[in-house]
Amino acid sequence: MVSFRSISTRLTAVAALLPVAALGLTASAEAAATAAPGAAKGTEAAASAAIWRPPVQSRWQYQLQGNKAYASTGGINVNICEVPQTGGACVRPTVFDIDLYVDAEIAGNNSTLNTAGVKAIHAKGAKAVCYIDAGSIEEFRPDYQQFVDWHESHGNSLLGKPFSEEFPNERWANINNDRGQRDFLLKMMEPRVDKCVQAGFDGVEFDVVHAHEEGKEVTGWDISPETQLIYNRALADLAHRKGLSVALKNDLSQIEDLVSVFDYAVNEECFQYSECADLSAFVRAGKPVFQVEYKTSPGSFCAKANQLKFNSIKKASDYSLYDKPYKPCK
Repeated sequence: MVSFRSISTRLTAVAALLPVAALGLTASAEAAATAAPGAAKGTEAAASAAIWRPPVQSRWQYQLQGNKAYASTGGINVNICEVPQTGGACVRPTVFDIDLYVDAEIAGNNSTLNTAGVKAIHAKGAKAVCYIDAGSIEEFRPDYQQFVDWHESHGNSLLGKPFSEEFPNERWANINNDRGQRDFLLKMMEPRVDKCVQAGFDGVEFDVVHAHEEGKEVTGWDISPETQLIYNRALADLAHRKGLSVALKNDLSQIEDLVSVFDYAVNEECFQYSECADLSAFVRAGKPVFQVEYKTSPGSFCAKANQLKFNSIKKASDYSLYDKPYKPCK
């Protein structure tokens, strides 16, 4: 569920020291990389260019919970059109951030990929971002038991405190690597991202990637800023290797370190907590900020959001993320 307030150069250098087999390359790929390094670089550049990257001004919708009225489109209301805070005609999202899976209340299970939602979004000429929780472990996910089994077989070193009073059915993940926790988490994220690709998504949002900001009292773990950077950069690299663009979710204190490797930002409640300034680094880099407020009224934040060139919306004050309410700033 949604969280609320609260290595590119290095990886390349490390990768250069690893044997080709450790990088997962085939023999033919090894030969191509050895015989024609220029061609290999060209292939990498072409793959990067093929990744969808939205323009700075891109209206978005955040709908992680399904509406039964739209069961045929995975619970996603792809026809939503609302009058913005600035007035005038109704406007439609060009980017939808939705869950990897169809809402269990609609699908009758927790493992149906939201391929229908993605197809419907694409039919409207919009793009779809795949929501994955990468920093907390949710009890309702189909792979949950694998996390529990690993936790119990590795000295209870993975699952921390409940995420919050609002979301007690997920626990903070330990992204340290003294027992291989981070390696395991990244191993688990890979098939999740593969499922995003399978369902046809264009990008991915990795949620809860700011444990270092919360501290042990909240999470149960001592997470250093450097440890968080290593994990977040690895997530960005994973998304790009799979051909998806990637969002940095919150983690405002590390934006300057991460803006170069993430394609856009997703933020919750920066206006409520007066911490939006750091997000402007994305706009300056020509990358959009997809921003949502829950308890703050559009009249009090939209003018500033528009000035900052953020793509800001107002959703329900109880943190639910159904199709409505949906109020874009412009």
